[in-house]
This record gives sequence, C-alpha cells and structure tokens, in this order.
Amino acid sequence: MCGVLGIVAHEPVNQLLYDGLQMLQHRGQDAAGIVTAQGTMFHMHKGKGMVRDVFRTRNMRDLLGHAGIAHVRYPTAGNAGSSAEAQPFYVNSPFGIVLAHNGNLTNTDELYQNVCFTDLRHINTRSDSEVLLNVFARELETQVNDHTQLHLDNIFNAVSAVHQRVRGAYGVVALIAGYGLLAFRDPFGIRPLCLGQKQENGHIDYIVASESVAFPSLGYEYVRDIVPGEAVFITMDGKLFSQQCAENPKLMPCLFEYVYFARPDSVMDGVSVYQARLNMGVTLAEKVKRTINLDDIDVVMPIPDTSRPSAMELAQHLGKPYREGLFKNRYIGRTFIMPGQAVRKKSVRQKLNPMGYEFQGKSVLLVDDSIVRGTTSREIVEMARQSGATKVYFASAAPAVRYPNVYGIDMPTREELISNGRTAEQVAEEIGADGVIFQDLSDLQAVVNTLNPKIEGFDSSCFDGRYITGDVDEAYLERLSVGKQSTREAAFVAPGLVDHSVRVSDEDEE
Repeated sequence: MCGVLGIVAHEPVNQLLYDGLQMLQHRGQDAAGIVTAQGTMFHMHKGKGMVRDVFRTRNMRDLLGHAGIAHVRYPTAGNAGSSAEAQPFYVNSPFGIVLAHNGNLTNTDELYQNVCFTDLRHINTRSDSEVLLNVFARELETQVNDHTQLHLDNIFNAVSAVHQRVRGAYGVVALIAGYGLLAFRDPFGIRPLCLGQKQENGHIDYIVASESVAFPSLGYEYVRDIVPGEAVFITMDGKLFSQQCAENPKLMPCLFEYVYFARPDSVMDGVSVYQARLNMGVTLAEKVKRTINLDDIDVVMPIPDTSRPSAMELAQHLGKPYREGLFKNRYIGRTFIMPGQAVRKKSVRQKLNPMGYEFQGKSVLLVDDSIVRGTTSREIVEMARQSGATKVYFASAAPAVRYPNVYGIDMPTREELISNGRTAEQVAEEIGADGVIFQDLSDLQAVVNTLNPKIEGFDSSCFDGRYITGDVDEAYLERLSVGKQSTREAAFVAPGLVDHSVRVSDEDEE
C-alpha cells in the first residue's frame, strides 16, 4: 500500500506536493519522493524515511516547475527495501517519463520476462512499479512509432494496451516530459484514485491523489473518483481529457481500505470512510447481541486508533458505557519489524499502555478493526487481565482474515494468520479471550454498498479467498508463501529488494 499524488497548477507545486504527501503519510512511512517538471526537464528527490525526514529546504528549492508527482511507500515484511526502490521511477524513452504506483501486480514475473527479453528494456530493481513503468513506456513507444509528436490518442491507446497486459491492482500517476500528467486506475478499481480542482484567477488547477483527504488543506475541491479503467490526462497548460481505456471495467474496491487503511476523513468511491466505520459498529453490535450475553459486558473499549468510530457506535447501539482504557505511544517503532518475538512483545507493551482503573473489576469488550496475526490481540488481552478485568471479550470490525492479499496488502502467509483453519472459539482460546466476535462478511459488504449502491462488488480476498483478477490460484499462493518466508529469513542478514506492498499485522495497526 502506498500513496500517490499529482498536480498541474499555475504556480510552483513543490510545496503543494510536500504538504499533500504529509496528508497521505498514513499510506506509507518507509520512503518518499517528489518529481517536478520544468519545461522538458524533470527535477527529482527521493529517499528512505518519513516525508519530513526525506526533504530539506535545499531539496525543495531544486524542485522547480508547475507540475509534479509524488509518492509515499509503506514498509514490507522484515525489510523496508533499499533506497533504489523509492518512487517515482524514471525512463528516458520515449520523451522521458516518471511514474508512481500504488498497488501490486500479480503477473510481475511474466511482465519482467517480456519487458527485458522481448521489449529489450532494462529493469534495475525488483519493484513491480518499475516493471509497470517500462510496460507503459514500451506501449507508448509503439503508439508513437516514427512520429516525433505525441497525440492524445497515443496516450489513451497505450493505457489500453497496459490494461491488456497487466494484471493486479494499480493506481498510477505519471508525467510525460513536455506534455502533461497522466493518471489511470486498474479495471476493477481495487486501489483508490480521485480527482480534484481549484479555480483561481480564471485558471483551473488539477490534482490527483490516492485519497481525497489531501485536497482541502491544499485549497482543492474534490470533483470525483477516477473510475476503474479510466485514464485522465492533464496538459501542462491545464486542459483535462479523459477516456475509458478498459474493456468491461467493474467497480470492485478493496474492502480493507474502508476497514483500516484509508483516513476516516476521506471519501472513496462515493463512500465516507468515517460513516462506513460508524455503520460497521452497528452491524457488529448486532452480531455481539447474537453471540454473547449483554449482561456480561460492563464497558466497551477501542484498540486505538482506527477502531474508535466502530467502537463508539457499537457501545451506543448496545447501550453500554464507552471508555478509553488503552493509550498509544506514537513514538515507539513498528513492532512487526522487530527480529524476535520477545522484542516484539516488549514493544507492544511499550506502544499500548492500559489505564488500570478503567479495567478493574469490569467485564470488558475490546473492539479492534481486525485480527490478523493475533500477537498484539493476545498481549492486549493479557494486559487487560493484569489490569483487573474480570472478563475480556474481543470484537473485530472486520471478518476473520484467512487468506493472503495479493493486491498491495502484504499480509502474513496463511500459516501465520490466526484465523486460518480456526473457528472464532479457537481464536479466542489462542489469544486468551473469553470470546471473539468477527463481523460477518455480508454485513461488511452491505455497509459499504449501502453508502454507494453503484459499487458492483469488492476485493474481499483476504476474507473469502476470491481473487477477482482471475489469475491467482493455489500454486501462486504457494509460491508467494515460500517467497515471503525466504525474504524474512534473509532480512536480518542483508538488505534485499522486495516489492512495495504494505505489510499488515496486528502489531502494525493504528
């Protein structure tokens, strides 16, 4: 999972891109990059770290131009990757292109072979984003052929060819030197991408971002989501063109965006993320009523931070007191990158601090956005009991996570997912809770679908094992599992080059 941003304006965009990236920082903390366009010249700065750490005043001064793209990258399992994998990526032919990508391709190996040995292009990293850039560059080159000028049809035809060759999830922003900003989205709309604008002094400036939350602070208004399969091209002088470039596109966004990744103040595919999380609390409350005796619950508490809206609504729906019993120290490192279980366990204890008198003598219902690996859930249950809780129930706003996600959410292997092959009762036993309640998948889908009936379906693969791109089978998942295990074993020996998908575990939840 990453965040992408693109702006074409009538003013310098370096500060706008920097400020916008900070609004998307929750989508990636491992690396950040900005490229601006000044005429036919690109200016680039990127590196590992948070946005505030990557860019200094001297870097910002060099990022000249009225158009640009930017990217934040999330760390991966055991190894945050090398600085060479920071985006955007650049190729000098044709015309000069820079590209940033959010998502994950599922046919990267096949594309890599074709790009390197058929298209005769060079790939310098293991990033699927660099592969995607070279696929697009090759298709654009084919469209242009012997012509020296680039036409709008060439760009849209190249995107159509990309959709035919590429499988997986992708939200893309790219700059073509001297021409303009291109943005396009995969035919299922798995990863989000939206369009905004600002009218000032008779000019219209445009912005494209992974989430609408980037717009208000920059003075832009949300216009609409870029629809699945669509390409939007904005010329350097601010003219906008769009075209559907995919056959049979369907709007089937990732459900986990609404549960966990997106900021609550974003609107994604016509759905308020905050409202969706409130409504998740209502349906989860109904599941709690059917599952346990409400007289057994004295108080409802969220696991900070993402689960707060659901927990508050659940408490109100059950008529139970809502309390903040766990407080988060935001200055503790992410626990999932810790090399040993003992170190991870200590870090979880440092990250979340229980307020004892809120637990003392009470039967507590803890609410979290999801239960993935179960490590943190187990620690929190133990902390609650040590703080004097008489009973501890655990409710998840998401269904049980039983399968890997291959579309940009780098979840643990099936063997590491606590719900894989276990019932809710068995999960409760594993984490030491008196009971575990999972949201029903049908309820979660209905929550989002009710807020936008135009959504045709969802990527809910981590819950139901259905991979909507149709190219993921058991053999693929087995290779993925073996590959991740090898990566983790090597991660503490030497740096490696891995993909840029977001690593999700309980220890990573916010």
